[in-house]
Amino acid sequence: MVGVGPGDPALLTLAAIEAIEAATVVAYPVARAGGKGMAVSIAARWIRVQQRQLPLIFPMVAAAEPRQQAWREASDQLAAAVAAGELVVFLCQGDASLFATSSYLLLALKTHHPECPVRIVPGVTAVAAAAAAGAWPLAMQQEQLLVLPTPDQASKLEILLDEAAASARVLALLKLAHRWTWVRPILEQRQLLPAALFAQRLGWPDQQVMQATQVPAQAKPYFSLLLVRQGWPQVMP
Repeated sequence: MVGVGPGDPALLTLAAIEAIEAATVVAYPVARAGGKGMAVSIAARWIRVQQRQLPLIFPMVAAAEPRQQAWREASDQLAAAVAAGELVVFLCQGDASLFATSSYLLLALKTHHPECPVRIVPGVTAVAAAAAAGAWPLAMQQEQLLVLPTPDQASKLEILLDEAAASARVLALLKLAHRWTWVRPILEQRQLLPAALFAQRLGWPDQQVMQATQVPAQAKPYFSLLLVRQGWPQVMP
C-alpha cells in the first residue's frame, strides 16, 4: 500500500516510486466503474504500459453494507493476485494510514486473508503539504496538533475551539466542503481568520492556499481543509 501524497507528483517519496516501478500490478481506488482515480493520476508518470492496472471500486455512499462488500471484494482481488505471484501495489492519495481507503482495505486483508503479506509506504499528508505551501508553522515546542474532519455542527466546532485555546492546540480541519459557509462566521467572530490557513486541492493545477480572510463564505470542494492557530509559544525569536 503506497501513499502518493495529496496531488503533486513531486511529493512522492523515493520508496513510493520504487514500489510502483517494481510492481507487476498497480491497483487503485475508483468511485465507480470506468472512473479515473486521483491516486493513479498522481502516480501516472511511473506506471508502465506492461504493468496491469487494477481499478477497485469503492462506492462513495453512507450505507455500511455496500462499503463492506467493496472492501471484501477488493481484498479478495489483491490477495488472489499476490497468491498468483504478482507484485502488487495499491495506490492511496495522501498517506496510506490517515483517513485513507487503504486502512479499510488493510483491515479486510488481515481479516479475510491473514496469510497475505502487506507493506505500507507512507505518503505526504494534505495537512503537511498545506502548512509547507503556506509557510505556516504546523506545531511548535509543546503545542498539540489535532487532525480531524470538520464537525457537522457549529456547537461542536465551538467546543473544539474552546478546548484548543485552553490547550495550546492547533486544529487541522479536513473535508471542509460546504461547512465553510458557517465555519467562517464563527472564526470571524472569534477574530481567528487572520491566523487561519485555507487550502484547496493541494498539489493540483487549481490549488489554492491562502489566509482564511481571503476566502468568502461559500461552499468549497470536498478536498479542502483549514489550519487554525489561536496563539504562539511563549518563547519565540
